[in-house]
This record gives sequence, structure tokens and C-alpha cells, in this order.
Amino acid sequence: MSAQKDATPDLKEQQAFIELDFLSIPRDAGEANLTLSGSHFNLKFDNGLYTGIGIYGAIIGERGGFFTLGANAGYQGDLTENLFYDLGLHIGGGGGDSAPDGGGAFLIPQAKLGYRFENFNLSAGYSYINFFDNGDINEHQVIAGIQFPIEFDHTDYSNANQDYSLKDLKNTSWDKEKSRLGFMVHLNNLKTSGQSQNTRGVLYNGATIRLVGVEVSAPLKNGFFTYARFDGAYDGIKSGYMDVFLGAGHEFAFNRNRTRILAKFAAGAGGGGGVDTQGGFLVYPDLSLEQQLFNNTYLALNLGSVLSPNQHFISTAYGLGLKYDVNYNGLDQRDQNKERRSKFYGLQVILKEDLYLNAGRIDEADQDLYQIALQVNLDLGNHFYLAGQTAFANFGGAGAYAEGLVGAGLHTKPFINDRARLFGQVLAGAAGGGQVSTGQGLIVKPSLGLEVFLSDRFGLRAAGGYVDAVRGDLSSPILNLGLTYNIAILK
Repeated sequence: MSAQKDATPDLKEQQAFIELDFLSIPRDAGEANLTLSGSHFNLKFDNGLYTGIGIYGAIIGERGGFFTLGANAGYQGDLTENLFYDLGLHIGGGGGDSAPDGGGAFLIPQAKLGYRFENFNLSAGYSYINFFDNGDINEHQVIAGIQFPIEFDHTDYSNANQDYSLKDLKNTSWDKEKSRLGFMVHLNNLKTSGQSQNTRGVLYNGATIRLVGVEVSAPLKNGFFTYARFDGAYDGIKSGYMDVFLGAGHEFAFNRNRTRILAKFAAGAGGGGGVDTQGGFLVYPDLSLEQQLFNNTYLALNLGSVLSPNQHFISTAYGLGLKYDVNYNGLDQRDQNKERRSKFYGLQVILKEDLYLNAGRIDEADQDLYQIALQVNLDLGNHFYLAGQTAFANFGGAGAYAEGLVGAGLHTKPFINDRARLFGQVLAGAAGGGQVSTGQGLIVKPSLGLEVFLSDRFGLRAAGGYVDAVRGDLSSPILNLGLTYNIAILK
């Protein structure tokens, strides 16, 4: 690709919606219902079809640490101007320690009625859940949710790494205020206290759970913002703990926005790795300090508490992170330098299936492990990209196994009429659960592969490599195959 083009790329709008839903799954006599909370992001198309991804976590019951990841597909049709029906399917993998999840593969078909309000939709209806790979969760239940319609701007991925002057972009569809997203990679620590214990009833007595994770934040108005964070344990306890939080906060900026103090509060699901969080619902009040290092990069320090509302699990949370603010899809309206250049950055969302050959197990024979994985890549140049990935087992008798990884990669210049390219990447992070031998959770995962672009937005990706647990017996060749969704954004 050339570094510059004469005509500015067309701005395209994609309709989408974010959905939060809940379902309470009946369990065997003597066990409380397993209540799951789901968070979904779906692309919506003009013909009523939609597709996307979603993650579920346990918040009520006795299965704290039960998590799943899956793909969504469905259709929404109108009954009246505001009343609609929604027929959908969610299919994926996951589970929890000691839960009857089999290999982890499951599906949730659903049929709902919904009503559109001005800024959101409400829906409720019937759902069925089945962990069909030797699992014992097979139930009918009500599902209810709230949807928030959104749209986002982008252009074709083929425009990635093209740059334009302010003069080129003035008086085009890109001439508007920029949007902002914050991306942070962090190391966090949970120093347990009180009656915090493992699922065998043994007190932790101040033990520290060490986590690695990512956080994504988006501003609202008047200093308020929303955010989501995802963590997995890599040291301090048996592998397998993870948490997912959604929250909001307020930012106090001073020193010409070089210094920020953030008051934050989040709620979500957490558990696994033998940590007793009961039903899994956790809250996370937090105070953070961010100090600019250079350009849009900040060092973040945080102090807070992660706890269950009844304080059965309680911990002091502290850590540090590296945050990068992405100001995108607009122009700096105060910039008078008409020769200053802006670049389009490639963004890829990859949904794939991994195979680990003869994955090492704890106290049982090694066997192949399959998992559904979600990876997001942000191109930072013609060849270099940053990556984040999460994955959950769906076949191979390890339904509770999950990963949360970050890393970087390189890809070649496209060839065969700009339709294919090679890539290599290294990911590392936290993994555990499902009797897979990852020690205290730290794994490294290098791979090489090929991707093929089928259209402006969609493609195929295949790779092979190796996964190795730093302190465990997991040491296996890997293969994967997936679908890619590819766009470019202006920065």
C-alpha cells in the first residue's frame, strides 16, 4: 500500500447495539438458581439481522467464577412502531470450577418481545440453555435485557496506514469533533482480608492475588465516563481466578490535562481458582491517579477494594497500569496547522477456534483442548500491531478453563492482489481452570499464520504455534482458524 492517497476515504456508519441481559437457571434440588449476567456487542444490519459477541458471568447462586464467551446471531422484526420481536441464538464455551459444564460448549436459543424507548429498548422472553458436550446444565428459563442502540464511524480496512493533511480533511465528512477511548493494560493486586477464603473453607490470611488485565473507557459528558475491565490471576493462588466489571466514574483533570484523578465504581462477576465469592457478584470502588508520560500515554496508579456486598470476600486492590488515549474519527478543531497529518489505523476483531494438542492436565491424562477465542488488534504502523485476547474452553473436558492475554505482532505487506498477508505474534497473560496445568496461571503463546481478506470488512485467519505455562505442565502445539472483522478509524 502507498503511504498517501489523493482522495479522502468515505466515512461509513455502522448501526449496532449494546445489550445487558439476565437469566436465572434452575438447578438441582438443594442448589440455588444459577443467575447469569450477560454483556453483548452486536452489529445490526438494514434487513433486521444482527451478529456479535457476548460474555456471561455468574452473579447469584453458588457458582462464583462461572464465565462464558460466545457468538450472537439473530433477527429483530417490527410488530408496531415501537414493539418488536427478537429471535436469537448465542453459542460458545465456558463454565466454572466444579460446575457440570462438561467440555464447556453450550447454546442459548431465545425468543423475546421488546419495546423501544427514546434512548434504550427493553425486552423479555423465553430462553433455553444446554451445555451439550457432556454437561449437565439443560434448562428452560426467562431471559430479560436492556439494549442501548449506538452507531460508530469507520472506513474500509484497505485505507489503514494512509495519512492526510488537515487541509485534505477539512470540509469532508471527517471534519467534526473527535471521539475518545482509553485503553489500559494493568497489573493489579488483591490483598485479601477478613473472612476471605477458598472454596474448601481455608482462610487466605492476607494472601495477595496478582492479576493482569485490560480496561477500556469512554467519556460521557461533564467529566463522567463509563468503563469495562477484565482481569485474570497469574500469581499468588491456584490459577483460574478472573473477574469482569462494568462501571462509571468522574474524572478531575488539572495541570493542563497532564494529571487526572478518577473516582470510579464498578460492579460485576468474579471467582474461580478456588476463590470463594459465593454467587460471584462483586463491587469495586476505586480511586485512581493518572499522570501523562508523553503525548496520549499515561501512567495510572489505583487504590480501591474488591468485595462481595456481604463481605464474604473482601480485598484491598492496588496496582499500576499504562493507559493510551485514542482520539479518533474527527479533527482537532483548534489546530491551525493545515499541513499537520492524520492517519487511519486498522482495527481487527477476530473470533476463532483454538486447538491445543495434548494439553497438560492436573491429576488426569493429557488430551486435546478446544476453545473459542476473541482477539482484538490495533495497527500502530504498516506492520506492527497490539493485541488483546480472551478465550474459553468449549470441547475437551475442561469447561472451566479460560485465558486473558495481551501482546503484539507483526504482519507483512499484503500480496496476491492485496488479498492475503502473513503474520506473527506473541501473547502472554493469565490462564487456568478446568484441571488444565497452568501452575499459578502465567502462559506464553507465540504463533505464525496467514490471513485472507474476503471483502472490505470480512476475512479468514489461520495460524499455528505453541503455548507454554511458565510454572505448569501445559506445553502444547496449537492450531486455530477464525473469522475477522476489519475496519479503519481516523486518528
